[in-house]
Amino acid sequence: MTIEAPSMRQQFAAQSAIEELLRQHADTPARSAFGRFFGHSPLSEESVSWYLGALGEIAVGQVLATLPAEWTSFHALPIGKKGADIDHIVIGPGGVFTINTKHHAGKRVWVGGRTIMVSGQKQPYVRNSEYEAGRVTKLLRERMPLLPAAQPVLALVSPQTLTIKTKPEQLKVVVDTGLRRWLLKRPEVLAAVELERLSAIIDDPATWPPALFPPTKNPMQRFMVLRSEVRSARTRRALWKMLGFVTLSAVFLTAWQPVSAALVAFLTGGLP
Repeated sequence: MTIEAPSMRQQFAAQSAIEELLRQHADTPARSAFGRFFGHSPLSEESVSWYLGALGEIAVGQVLATLPAEWTSFHALPIGKKGADIDHIVIGPGGVFTINTKHHAGKRVWVGGRTIMVSGQKQPYVRNSEYEAGRVTKLLRERMPLLPAAQPVLALVSPQTLTIKTKPEQLKVVVDTGLRRWLLKRPEVLAAVELERLSAIIDDPATWPPALFPPTKNPMQRFMVLRSEVRSARTRRALWKMLGFVTLSAVFLTAWQPVSAALVAFLTGGLP
C-alpha cells in the first residue's frame, strides 16, 4: 500500500518556526518551582527569536485567511537543502507573492532603497526576500514557463513606526494590517484557469525539496501550551514588579513621615 505525502495546503502558518522552536525547547532545562513562582521565562535565549517569529507568522496567516475565495495561501513551504522555508506564498488574480514575515513589535523600521534598519540595526531583508522570490519563480516556471515572476513582500508585524524614505525596486514593504488591502489592489494578471493549475502545482509536495526534519507530533497543540506558559510567566513578572514598586513606595512614605514632620517644625520655628 502506497502512503501519499500530505499536500502542502495542510501546512499551517508558522509550522516550520514552531517545529524548530519545539526542537530547541526540548533541550531547555525545566524551570524550578522557584523559577515558575517568580515568573522566569520557559524560553531559552536562543529560542526567543523563534517564538517571536512564530507569533508574527501566525498573525500574517490570520490576515491572509481573510482574503476572498479566489485567493489561495500556502505556508511554511520548504526551500533549499538547509531547512529554510518560505513563510507564506499567496496566489490570486494579482499574481504570485512570497511573503517574508518579521515580528518587530514596538520597534522603529526605516527603509531606504536596499537598506532596511530596525532600531538602528541594518537587516538583510531586501536581499533575502528577493532571493526567496527568485527561487520560487524558478521552481514554478519549471511547470508553468509563462508564469509572471513572484513578487517579494516583507510583512512587518506591529512595528512602532515604519518610515519608507525610498521604496525598494522589487520588494514591497508593508505592515501586516495593510497587507490584505495592498494585495487586493494588485492589477489582474492571472486568470481563474491559471490559478487552478498553479494551486495544484504548489499543493504538490513533489514541487518542493523534502523537509530537512521529520514532522513534529502535535506542534500547534504543544506551541499553545508553551505560549500559555510564556504569558503566565510574563504576568507573574509584572505582578512582582508592581509589588516591588508598592513596597518601595510604602517604605519611602513611612520613612518620609518623620522627616517631613521635622522639616515642617524647622520651617515654622519649632526646632531650636
